[in-house]
Amino acid sequence: MGPVNWLAVLLGAVAFFATGAVWYSFLFGKAWQREAGMTEEKMAGANMPMIFGLCFLLELVVAWMLGHLIARTSPQPHVIMMFALGFGAFLMAPAVGINYLYQRKSLKLFLIDAGHFVVGMAAMGGVFVAMN
Repeated sequence: MGPVNWLAVLLGAVAFFATGAVWYSFLFGKAWQREAGMTEEKMAGANMPMIFGLCFLLELVVAWMLGHLIARTSPQPHVIMMFALGFGAFLMAPAVGINYLYQRKSLKLFLIDAGHFVVGMAAMGGVFVAMN
């Protein structure tokens, strides 16, 4: 077992956060707003520094878990990407899907949010591969 690469954890979280910034602004911002029922008034009243800060903190937790798994197993680069994509596609996306089923959210909203988790985890995995 090797040590957790804390720089990779930090930069992996940054990569995930940056993916979200692009995902929810340029790529799917308007569609997400519509599907989530998020009006301009609701967005204007939000405490965005707190939301972004807590989001980044939670992404650090995810990156730490991936970093811990990598440190425990010392995998090859393709396995690191399998871990990262597996987290996104087979843990995070289904968890969102379960919640959205009970909340009666749309398939379109699920695809936008689940896609963000899969692509964000791929970006995070890429950072860990580059720094391994």
